[in-house]
Amino acid sequence: MWIIGGVIIIVLLALTVNLQYKSRKLQKQVHYLKPLVETVENVRDILYYCETVPKMNYLYLSPTVNELIGPNTLEEHMKNPEKIFEIVHPEDKDILLNKKLGQLNFYEPIQVRLRNHQGKYIWFEEYATPVYKDGKFVAVQGILRNIDDKISLQQQLEYKTTHDTLTDLYNREFFQQKLNEYNEKIDVPVAVVMADLDELKSINDHYGHVMGDRLIQEVGHRLRKFNDEHIVVARIGGDEFAMILTHVTVLEAETYIRTMLEEIQAIDKDAPFTPIKLSIGHGYSESSIGMMEKLLIKADMEMYRNKNEKKKEMTGA
Repeated sequence: MWIIGGVIIIVLLALTVNLQYKSRKLQKQVHYLKPLVETVENVRDILYYCETVPKMNYLYLSPTVNELIGPNTLEEHMKNPEKIFEIVHPEDKDILLNKKLGQLNFYEPIQVRLRNHQGKYIWFEEYATPVYKDGKFVAVQGILRNIDDKISLQQQLEYKTTHDTLTDLYNREFFQQKLNEYNEKIDVPVAVVMADLDELKSINDHYGHVMGDRLIQEVGHRLRKFNDEHIVVARIGGDEFAMILTHVTVLEAETYIRTMLEEIQAIDKDAPFTPIKLSIGHGYSESSIGMMEKLLIKADMEMYRNKNEKKKEMTGA
């Protein structure tokens, strides 16, 4: 609450001082306010006071907006306050609409992305407070702080916690999380695929672990092409990969597997350890709820059966 209270004080101070200082009649009387005006207007955050009825009208908008959004932003938005809706990220537009209507939870900060003059969206955290007159919502005042670096750092940390460092595929923990989601909450047609890189130990023994890691990276690079909103590809062990395919038919899942095998077999044919092979198994169900562990076990068993059959062929057993 002290943050919100501070916002009110700062914005009202900025508004009052700015109006007084810019009044020609009072300029001589309030000359002593000049340092305070300069201090307020040099704050690195964006301060504003905007009437919402009968229409949007800024009584105050700090010049910092020109530095953070782009040249002439202050003048353009003072003339047309609705211009804010032209630069807000489409996914965040409803947040600003709710703020304009006074339907926001003003006890919590909001995060929105605003597009600068270079076309880049910048993350801002905003503390806004409503203004009421005779019990009616008439204005909103607030302070916006650039948190783009903070969000970028958060995204980097989130990426590291969900991705494998060697291949940039999703890691085992993320794969298990998605497995649980489809098992307990989200019901979709699904296929679970398990894949194991054949002869990695032999490659490590003959060519060294550096070459083995390069192979894993290359396999990861090629499998990463298949990642999309309906496909999760993860590295879950040293030479083991796993996939969750949702919203697919059994035929589509089998086509995906064939395409994936072709992609892996196309790895640098001049490599000393080609051909590269994967042992693969999969399980499919038209409903994922309560089925994911069973599909994982089925895919795992089929994968090892495939691997053992290859070994028998090689030994002639």
